[in-house]
Amino acid sequence: MPEDDTGPQSGSAMPLELLRNPPPKERADAARNRVAVLDAAARLFAEHGVAAVSMDQIAATAGVGKGTLFRRFGDKAGLAVALLDARERVLQEAILHGPPPLGPGAPSAERLTAFIDAYLDYLLEHLDLVRMSETAAPGARYRIGAYRFWHRHVAILLDGLPDPDHAAHVLLATLAAEHVAALLPELGEPRIRAGLRRIARQLR
Repeated sequence: MPEDDTGPQSGSAMPLELLRNPPPKERADAARNRVAVLDAAARLFAEHGVAAVSMDQIAATAGVGKGTLFRRFGDKAGLAVALLDARERVLQEAILHGPPPLGPGAPSAERLTAFIDAYLDYLLEHLDLVRMSETAAPGARYRIGAYRFWHRHVAILLDGLPDPDHAAHVLLATLAAEHVAALLPELGEPRIRAGLRRIARQLR
């Protein structure tokens, strides 16, 4: 079984490394505005909750015009995607180059379980933001660049199944923010985590 993106490829032949979220390239003034907006949004979201904060509040706190904010991020969902970008890159780097079992060097089954645990940690820490980014419009979750990375990684780890691409989508469906948010009050984190691990073992 392949342990990284250099072995047999399922579905798209694009290497996993190329699906990473690239850091933004921008002018110095645009970069300063971007940092100011993201810092303001992160602070306001942490203090008041994502739903209670308006784009007007974010613009005022960041010291930028509303037009600048909307042109750069579109809406609050676009802002959520930008806020999550750096967190996603950390997880992607750990998958590509970090120590096993999340990174290369462990058996596929162990890497799959490690990914589920690491992704669930990330998801629960940023649940409201991920939920907003994934549900902003029909199918939004599947158009986010990070989703293609997660799917590619899981499909590689599931190589050997009759249809690893489909199996990867099925497993990732259980990690959708809307799904996890709905189950969390009823089942709690330990049961959700244990159930996801069981699903991963059954797939392998």
